[in-house]
Amino acid sequence: MSTDLVLDIASAACLVVGALMSLAAAIGLLRFPDLLSRMHAATKPQVFGLLLLLAGLGLQLRSWAAVPVLVLAWLFQLLTVPVSAHMVGRAGYRTKHLRKETLTEDDLDAVVQHAAAEELLGTEEGADRQ
Repeated sequence: MSTDLVLDIASAACLVVGALMSLAAAIGLLRFPDLLSRMHAATKPQVFGLLLLLAGLGLQLRSWAAVPVLVLAWLFQLLTVPVSAHMVGRAGYRTKHLRKETLTEDDLDAVVQHAAAEELLGTEEGADRQ
């Protein structure tokens, strides 16, 4: 078996599995019931699927010049997806776009209630001064 055939098979496997992971992320976005589960479906398999797609592309191109670009693309995705998911989750939680009954543990509830109480006190003190 030649090296080119082995690389082609590995590349095809990475591309197919990566595409299936991205498809799973898309199906999860459509099928999951609330914001937090959709957010999970959009981030976890999508980042791994992209890694596999970029690895398959790197194997197919067979050029060391493409590797830094592919690694950089994956690193940017790896750094930005969790941050954006965190921000979307916090915003969705604060605007009540989630199902509380699906949460097993709500660590953010006390923090949000404390912030709301401080904001209410701040507006009452401001009204008293006027």
